[in-house]
Amino acid sequence: MRVDFNVPLNKSTFEVTDDTRIRAALPSIRKVLEDGGSVILMSHLGRPKSGPEDKYSLRHIVAKTSELLGIPVQFAPDCIGEKASHLASDLKAGEVLLLENLRFYKEEEEGNLEFASKLAKIGTFYVNDAFGTAHRAHASTAVIAQFFPGRKAAGFLMNAELENADRVMGNPARPYTAIMGGAKVSDKILIIENLLDKVDNLIIGGGMVYTFFKAMGGNIGKSLCEEDKLDLALSLIEKAKSKGVKLLLPEDSVIADNFANDANTNLCGNMEIPEGWMGLDIGPKSTAQFAEVVKNSQTILWNGPMGVFEMPTFANGTKTIAQAVADATDTGAFSLIGGGDSAAAVNQFGFSDRVSYVSTGGGALLEHMEGKVLPGVAALKS
Repeated sequence: MRVDFNVPLNKSTFEVTDDTRIRAALPSIRKVLEDGGSVILMSHLGRPKSGPEDKYSLRHIVAKTSELLGIPVQFAPDCIGEKASHLASDLKAGEVLLLENLRFYKEEEEGNLEFASKLAKIGTFYVNDAFGTAHRAHASTAVIAQFFPGRKAAGFLMNAELENADRVMGNPARPYTAIMGGAKVSDKILIIENLLDKVDNLIIGGGMVYTFFKAMGGNIGKSLCEEDKLDLALSLIEKAKSKGVKLLLPEDSVIADNFANDANTNLCGNMEIPEGWMGLDIGPKSTAQFAEVVKNSQTILWNGPMGVFEMPTFANGTKTIAQAVADATDTGAFSLIGGGDSAAAVNQFGFSDRVSYVSTGGGALLEHMEGKVLPGVAALKS
């Protein structure tokens, strides 16, 4: 079973600091165990550059996985080869084995056929429950599936991710509001263009807004800006108008003279940010306006924070939007939180239980919503 155990670890003790992705895989693992099977788990962790590095070893995940599953999880110090094969063949019904980090081999990310074949020899049935890596054509996420004709399936998490994504892209209840945040317009251009055909309201926050204000002739101080995307920003404003979509840009910002939690701060309109200052969060007028639109929506997609929410001084915009999404969900709206920083924010502010679905895959979700074929999903269908 391919899972996404790419979880954050404490830098000194290597303990798991957020077990969301491990918990997300538990239903699929338990299904196999309860039906009398044994499970061999494979995953990557981090981005090792050249072979094995202890800080990226999945052995650090064993204790947390054992604790959450309620049974001892065995560990193979390699993901292929004799040791891994031997441990796998000795597994009894109801037992779980975790293989070492797949990315200790460069062949994993290369989508190498021979490496995929070696992985395939260890198991008898293939389940992909790693939605977070479904957009990668790697050996363990896409290539391996061909070795299991008639013996492959999507896990519960993979299925839930696709169903929830399709719910906001298919025939959503209206009004439908998408909230796009984050640093760069370029990261979200395809999803924004796709959403303009589907949403009633498009709220834009985060660092990317200053590219829009610069494009409109505003002074943005030393705020984040993609100078080569100014024309693109203007064209998105025009496209929204032509499609009858209400595009909401924040009219004010919390500005700072330094990128630090203890910086001097002020409030300012987004067309006249002084030289030497930068916008790090949406301001109170924008926050109130956005929250009102969100609360009156029936379908909400949120991808990307409103400001630098990791710093308490600049967290209010993101926290207030999270609160508004939770409030709307309480009164019957469907809300999908699009992985990455948005998922981190709803978890941090304690709203994860009050939204409809929190995606585990930021990049995969965006690519699926952009209309791209996900190799990890296509491989299960073929």
